[in-house]
Amino acid sequence: MAIRPEDILHVKTPSMNRLEAAYLPEVIKGFGTTMRHFFTSFGGMGNSRTMSYPEERRENMKVEDGGMELKNFRGFHRLNRDEKGRVKCVACMMCPTICPAKCIHIIAGESPWDDREKYPVKFEIDELRCIYCGMCEEACPVDAIELTPEYDIVGLTRQEMIFDKEKLLHVYDVTISKKPM
Repeated sequence: MAIRPEDILHVKTPSMNRLEAAYLPEVIKGFGTTMRHFFTSFGGMGNSRTMSYPEERRENMKVEDGGMELKNFRGFHRLNRDEKGRVKCVACMMCPTICPAKCIHIIAGESPWDDREKYPVKFEIDELRCIYCGMCEEACPVDAIELTPEYDIVGLTRQEMIFDKEKLLHVYDVTISKKPM
């Protein structure tokens, strides 16, 4: 099917005068914004979002003071368990396929249970490589992978920040009571 000439819309770029072409008004506006933020950040005179971490935690701050609502926050991952305590993942490979950071690695094996064909023999997420976009969570057809409200997990080596299946299931055990509704 060819595009008809009457379907083409030509858009003209508005011309700028000499002052606009120099970008001087926009530079002055930007400088004004910088100065406003600079002067309102002292002495609690404005909307400063600075906090004294770890004494102050994000979840303890009021939302209007820059705190966060946990239902919208995406932190570290966890693998969910089913009602029988088994890993919920069916190794469909949707999460590593859709992951833009390519930080999820799964090796599937034949399931020992009758209710599914496959399960993850190996499941790893490199938390340092992850961009916490939540696409793996959205792609999962069985809600096996989930992002928790936890944000302060620390590792001393890179290897400690590669979460395997056991560590991801442990995160589930620790954070299931904190699940936002």
